[in-house]
Amino acid sequence: MSSSTVEDLIVAQHLCKTVREGAGELALLDDVSLRVPAAGSLAIVGPSGSGKSTLLGLLAGLDLPTSGSVRIDGVEVFDLDEDARAALRAQKLGFVFQDFQLIGHLDALHNVALALDIAGRGGDSLGQARLMLQRVGLGGRERRRPGVLSGGEQQRVALARAFVTRPRLLLADEPTGNLDAATGQRVIDLMFAWQREQGTTLVLVTHDPQLAARCDAVLELHAGRVVHPAHPAQPGATREDAA
Repeated sequence: MSSSTVEDLIVAQHLCKTVREGAGELALLDDVSLRVPAAGSLAIVGPSGSGKSTLLGLLAGLDLPTSGSVRIDGVEVFDLDEDARAALRAQKLGFVFQDFQLIGHLDALHNVALALDIAGRGGDSLGQARLMLQRVGLGGRERRRPGVLSGGEQQRVALARAFVTRPRLLLADEPTGNLDAATGQRVIDLMFAWQREQGTTLVLVTHDPQLAARCDAVLELHAGRVVHPAHPAQPGATREDAA
């Protein structure tokens, strides 16, 4: 990979992750490097078991590599202790998961407001959360708990939660994996619209080639290794087409 520049929001260099398996070791990731410029987007693709979610966890500082480094907005993630990594995530990162990861005993409004409270921006967290839910079309359902919301509604709550803090970096793991095609399309249109509006850097894991094609570049993994360095997304459903 080429060296980073001041415009790179996220830079990963020579990431390796091995785990013990029986008497030997299994390489989950083997010498993976990538970089994404500020406000850019990268899709990570590959078959199941190729290391996509492992890589995303390392980029988020949720796991530690066997070797290698990750820099987010100029900060060396693995130079930080666990508490400092958690603070970095709260301040700079947003997350969208396949299974939504909402807090079941909190209503939609408080699920979104909690992200602001954790980030230390809780001045009018309920007011900000209410506005975000209105923007995703859930203004009338803000007091509903996740269990009574549809999958598409839960993912829209998750998007509102992810973007309410205006994160520098959004990490999305199969964001449409549990949604039907039409609902998934609406969620993705919303995600890319907010990404452009806020200038957020996006890294997403997906099996969907049409979703990958909406990113600026695509990185393909196979058995923990990069098949080839990140390359421009193939023509298709581009970000501009979805605007």
